[in-house]
Amino acid sequence: MYKKKLIEVALPLDAINAASVREKSIRHGHPSTLHLWWARRPLAAARAVIWASLVDDPSSNLEEFPTEEAQRVERERLFRILEELVIWENSNNEEVLNKAKAEILKSTNGNPPPLLDPFAGGGIIPLEAQRLGLETHASDLNPIAVMINKAMIEIPPKFANQPPVNPEARGKLINEGWTGAKGLAEDVRYYGDWMKQEALKRIGHLYPTVKDEDGIERTVIALIWARTVKCPNPACGLEMPLANSFVLSSKRGNEAFVQPIISNRVAKYKVQMGKAAPNGPKIGRGSKFRCIRCGEIASENYIRAEAISKRLGQHLMGIVAEGDGRRIYLSPNKVHLEAAEVDKPVNYPDEKITYNPRDFRPPYYGLVTYDELFTSRQLHTLVFLKSLVSDAREKAIQDAISIGKNQGEAFEYGIALTVYLGFLIDKLVDYHSTLCTWHYSKELIRNTFCRQAVGITWDYAEGNPFSNSSGCIDNMLRWIMRNIANFPVEAKRGLAVQRDAQNGCGLRNVMISTDPPYYDNIAYADLSDYFYVWLRRTLKDHYP
Repeated sequence: MYKKKLIEVALPLDAINAASVREKSIRHGHPSTLHLWWARRPLAAARAVIWASLVDDPSSNLEEFPTEEAQRVERERLFRILEELVIWENSNNEEVLNKAKAEILKSTNGNPPPLLDPFAGGGIIPLEAQRLGLETHASDLNPIAVMINKAMIEIPPKFANQPPVNPEARGKLINEGWTGAKGLAEDVRYYGDWMKQEALKRIGHLYPTVKDEDGIERTVIALIWARTVKCPNPACGLEMPLANSFVLSSKRGNEAFVQPIISNRVAKYKVQMGKAAPNGPKIGRGSKFRCIRCGEIASENYIRAEAISKRLGQHLMGIVAEGDGRRIYLSPNKVHLEAAEVDKPVNYPDEKITYNPRDFRPPYYGLVTYDELFTSRQLHTLVFLKSLVSDAREKAIQDAISIGKNQGEAFEYGIALTVYLGFLIDKLVDYHSTLCTWHYSKELIRNTFCRQAVGITWDYAEGNPFSNSSGCIDNMLRWIMRNIANFPVEAKRGLAVQRDAQNGCGLRNVMISTDPPYYDNIAYADLSDYFYVWLRRTLKDHYP
């Protein structure tokens, strides 16, 4: 006889919704910070739906709950379990999870079905199914989605409760020991930091320090650039800045702005403190700007034509540096202009960007290949860091062998580390492009994908990956580490594969739980190619 499940009768929706809303403010250890993916579902909602789809409603068991009152009391007991289950802090609470798993086993005669998500995307449904003790299968057509799922449900359980292999951590215990995937997380930190130190030795000179007004050397956080176009007024001829605003900081007590100074048809820029920022040249919405010398309007069509003809320039407007408990804003100088003048490296991503001006705007303005979305210095840094991933892998393999792992085990572990270090490059790519902007009220860099589409940016922030601010290597590593340490590893192992959802998966008696795509609301393929061109260079030999 068919038994109704709890989800078909009633759910404690207020508790589920409250937990889902609260998740928006959770950052550390949340899967959304492992690797960018779009339109992720809340963990709380996925966990609740899976659990309530497996647990019988009391009305299905009339022998034990013959009356509506008895059913109501039992349903409320199940609600209390679910209300505990969806709380973020209980994500890895063994007592809460064991109670939830016990109800699943009771309703499935001790044999819960495997779960399949054929549109796995960011992997939230497979991850929560694994957390509830299910055998989990995830598939997707998109290679980035497949790798995210592998990093969440497939790789961590393989190395559960294993100590790290790096020489710095040998013999060292944390808390109760190297439980879960903490050993793996520690190795990601160690070899990621090794990459940073090696890069600092070789290319650290590309990011010179700056002296403040007292002559103290300060670490640069970001350089604020504006693209320029020649004024359409032939009598003017100024290389006019396409800046949204001249404000650098609106933070109370630390206000700063850029003051343009025009001399002999040349614009220079000086940073001043205070609130007296001149009006920015941008006019309304869209891409229309006013010349700061003659007032002539450069229309969107004019700017687009100049951009397509490769006649855009760029001016450095200001420098943001680390101060003593605050940001320091300084004027451009020769040292930093010269440091930015580097040649492009070899083997940078020069693939053509799919033309989709609705969701990926740069090609509409003549930026048609991926390398054109980065400064030469950014390309140089990212390509060099990518080259260090394979060196870090080999280093980890040798360290693993030195503590007794055989060649096969060591190699498999090295490949696992390669996935997360490849994600490190992807996270840096999100914060180090000419599509990043400066958030002057929060005093930090906005990443490339601050929304589920990519617009064109006319003034942009070029970050310093060796600083201690937004987009730095240390921060990106911390996001990844905290995720790995939070993944469920005691459950049955998961499997993530690249597959068309229309094809057979080979599974029988399987539970399907999925969030299917909704036509073209989000251009997953076009947007994720931004990361694919980088990750492919790192992982294609191991995950073809």
